[in-house]
Amino acid sequence: MKKIVICSLVLLFISCSENKNMSPSETAKIVAESFFSKDESVLKKHTTSEGYASLITVQNMMPDSDKDIEVEILDEAVDGETGWVKYTTSYDGKSGVFKLVKENSQWKVTNKGPREKGPF
Repeated sequence: MKKIVICSLVLLFISCSENKNMSPSETAKIVAESFFSKDESVLKKHTTSEGYASLITVQNMMPDSDKDIEVEILDEAVDGETGWVKYTTSYDGKSGVFKLVKENSQWKVTNKGPREKGPF
């Protein structure tokens, strides 16, 4: 009986634990989807403070849309603690690039510096 309780508790903790080992592409897709759906809590969770402030500023200038926006990841490049993800959305059909950094072992979208070029 004791083993069943211990196994149950372990399974409970595993099932309730957050997936902290997402790839840059998975993180970028979540950020893009939360950006267009205006889900600020999810957006904040997957961005650095600078990235969040920048995305919220842009988001506030966009008109509301009631259609579902599809996000497609086109490419990913990782160099140590920095990642780049190229994506496109059904919102305007144009591609974009997110810069990601590792923060507390999690990939988070951040700002690109002025004149900073990624691998794409």
